[in-house]
Amino acid sequence: MILALVLLYVVSLVYISITERFRSYASLVGLQGWLLLAIALVRLQQIEIWSLLFVVAETLLFKAIVVPAILFAVIRRTKINRIAASGTSQFNSLVLSLAALVASISVTYCIAEETINLVFFGVALYALLSGLILIVVRTRIFSHMVGFLVIENGVFLFSMAVGVEMPSMIEIAIMLDILISILMLGLFLTKIGARFRIGDTDLLTNVKD
Repeated sequence: MILALVLLYVVSLVYISITERFRSYASLVGLQGWLLLAIALVRLQQIEIWSLLFVVAETLLFKAIVVPAILFAVIRRTKINRIAASGTSQFNSLVLSLAALVASISVTYCIAEETINLVFFGVALYALLSGLILIVVRTRIFSHMVGFLVIENGVFLFSMAVGVEMPSMIEIAIMLDILISILMLGLFLTKIGARFRIGDTDLLTNVKD
């Protein structure tokens, strides 16, 4: 059961690296939230009931419902639909994603630590690299925001790798997750989305360059 959920999560990471539609981004972030909720329910059955309820509530509310809803609201407000043309094609993005997957598997194999769940560690590392690829390769700010969300999902999975025996680490990771989500999405809605039209968001990339 849990292996199937993890494999679906990996597939979502591969797809999110090659899609060019922002609605697909938002849908995939929501799907990952539901997958993480199911993984938490299966993985964390042995921790205290209050810690489990906190994990489930945060994952359900923020990752599966609130964050995707805010992403769709950003899309409607800014009227952005697709990724602007960049120097990297879908094929190159797929190659980078698969290379990140191979690198994650290699690093996980080299660690081989008994106290760490290697499956969760490998997927968490892949999520981290996938988020970095989105931030580096894509030029749209929306893509960067999704990349940060993918990275924090990786942080959540890192806590799962060691969290059955350390529920406090899970709660710390979740609090970081909540803080980053609120700060990033709130900033985008109240500042960037209000001041930059779809054609103007690329100006920030030019400033960065």
